[in-house]
Amino acid sequence: MDTNNEHVHCLIIGSGPAGYTAAIYAARANLKPVLYQGIQPGGQLTITTEVENYPGYPDGVQGPEMMVEFEQQAKRMGTDIRYGLATEVDFSVRPFKVQVDEEKWLEADAVIMATGASAQWLGLESEQRLNGFGVSACAVCDGFFFKGKEVCIIGGGDTAAEEALYLSKICSKVHMFVRRDELRASKIMQERVLNASNIKMYWNTEVDEILGDDKVEAVRVKNNKTGEKQEIAVSAYFVAIGHRPNSDLLKGWVDMDESGYVKTIPGSTKTNIEGVFVAGDLQDKIYRQAVTAAGSGCMAALDAERYLSMLEHLKHSNNSLQENNQQIKTGS
Repeated sequence: MDTNNEHVHCLIIGSGPAGYTAAIYAARANLKPVLYQGIQPGGQLTITTEVENYPGYPDGVQGPEMMVEFEQQAKRMGTDIRYGLATEVDFSVRPFKVQVDEEKWLEADAVIMATGASAQWLGLESEQRLNGFGVSACAVCDGFFFKGKEVCIIGGGDTAAEEALYLSKICSKVHMFVRRDELRASKIMQERVLNASNIKMYWNTEVDEILGDDKVEAVRVKNNKTGEKQEIAVSAYFVAIGHRPNSDLLKGWVDMDESGYVKTIPGSTKTNIEGVFVAGDLQDKIYRQAVTAAGSGCMAALDAERYLSMLEHLKHSNNSLQENNQQIKTGS
């Protein structure tokens, strides 16, 4: 296998808060990290407008601006940041092999995967056009901007129920659209949603279109039983039909749960393959916040540093042992 003769000590795949934080810590530890940014440099925060809940930004910050600052800090520490997409891995050999852009193979002593997760959308053109202008896949991130206003949420599972309850505490009214005639959420979550006075349920209801030229102004919904359509004025549209971890690259190599989130050894970022670490939303289906992703990026770099130090120690021990054996053989 052609590796183009490039050997990387610590390879980081992904460039959201997890990837860049791992790079900052790895560079400071002199691991000479190489980071590939992937298909969306900066990750999901590049399609977020205002970020107000990340510590250190008292006046808030634009998501893309924050990711540029993360990148600049990682670069200043000495990270080799490259644009490219990891397309294949081979973790059966050491050093590990990672292919970039379907052509170049690299060898890496340690790999930190931070490819994140992607929100699932209904697929409406207006979802993408108004993304960041009232359309969001994270109520905890963006709900605050619509304090006291009417909003809607799409979904019927636990995530949708949790986010609807969160929104109900800060918004005047939450319109909840559910495709079926019941919620998929757990019983306790169903009870809480159905008992919330300002959450209005719409059963057998699907979103037909989001209305508004440069921001969300209303949604047009359709009853999938009767075909009846209606327009409802809202200031924000939250979709909560699930996230999909970007873990296809790792299938068959590392342990995952039934949804494709990578499993880690509890209390660490270690996978079942020694020397391969994961950080951020790729392994976190519970919190999914920029600050928790950054925290796990720090953990991954520290785990990688300890692993690489152990490798160096073993290498020196083996060399010393070989030298001793050689001396014994030669009688010196």
